[in-house]
Amino acid sequence: MAFSSECQSTRANLDPKLLRQILTNLFSNCLKYSPIGSTVKFSVITANEQAIFQTQDSGIGIPPNDIDYIFEPFHRASNASDIPGMGLGMSIVKQAVDLHGGEIRVESAIGVGTTFTVTLPFSRILNI
Repeated sequence: MAFSSECQSTRANLDPKLLRQILTNLFSNCLKYSPIGSTVKFSVITANEQAIFQTQDSGIGIPPNDIDYIFEPFHRASNASDIPGMGLGMSIVKQAVDLHGGEIRVESAIGVGTTFTVTLPFSRILNI
């Protein structure tokens, strides 16, 4: 794993259990859908009263027809049928991001990999 950080010491109103769910599911998918021995990139940036977490893998990628459904419960990308899973991880991530009042974006290319970017505001009152 390659890690980079551009953070200033700051106080943030982030729920640790939800943040763990977000990061665990993102890392799990990076490892699950990437070749063994490949590098997963993870970065954390704090700026403008928000935290930005980004994961990038060099895995199988998500087909364009599946991108719009990737956060739906039980949806699995059409090229992931040989890889174990139930299709719940990304819906959990999306719900945890929404509870923080944040945003998640995905960029992907078949055979190149996938990048997820999660932006969470520091001062939002959590909707838990």
